[in-house]
Amino acid sequence: MRRAPVQQRSTERLARILDACGELLDETGYEQLSTRAVAARAGVPIGSVYRFFSNKRAMADALARRNLDSFVERVTHRLAALDASDWRGVIDAVLDEYLAMKRSVPGFALVDFGAQIPLGKRPLPGDPAPADPASDPNHRIAGRLTALLAAHLGRTPDASLHRTVLVAVEATDALLQLAFRTHASGDPGIVAETRELLRAYLARTLD
Repeated sequence: MRRAPVQQRSTERLARILDACGELLDETGYEQLSTRAVAARAGVPIGSVYRFFSNKRAMADALARRNLDSFVERVTHRLAALDASDWRGVIDAVLDEYLAMKRSVPGFALVDFGAQIPLGKRPLPGDPAPADPASDPNHRIAGRLTALLAAHLGRTPDASLHRTVLVAVEATDALLQLAFRTHASGDPGIVAETRELLRAYLARTLD
């Protein structure tokens, strides 16, 4: 973002811009997205969009980061009601909140927690690794989840736990892509298998 909002009015205007961006991503896709269309949908002058973002890629990135912050808030709220010894309940809550956002949050299906361009493209074998691992969406979410899990379960957020969480995130990402390719709302059978795989893999670390 070019600048962060300071006043409440600016914060609300930014929220409308990002809401409009998400809606238009679902309706038209990334290629047809434009800053002018976002401004019109949000009901703000085009200059207001450029005050925050230099182009549509920057908007998509900001939407992804807002998604991640919202996801962490939702998971944190769920964890407050769970016993610290119930790591399986914690994992279920994380997966359930992701699925809920995937099914209901505008634009989430394309950008989720990190915009790949073309949107929705995942790295393939042989693709160069990002210069900064923190810029990779799955590294980003693994870092946030490692901190959440460690705090809730009384674990040390060390490199070993982060690696375990990263592997779980990567596996879940691939399987849920399959689930949503198979069925618009996520194939229930594949989602159930994903849940079982996560529990079996994480048991060796969290039991």
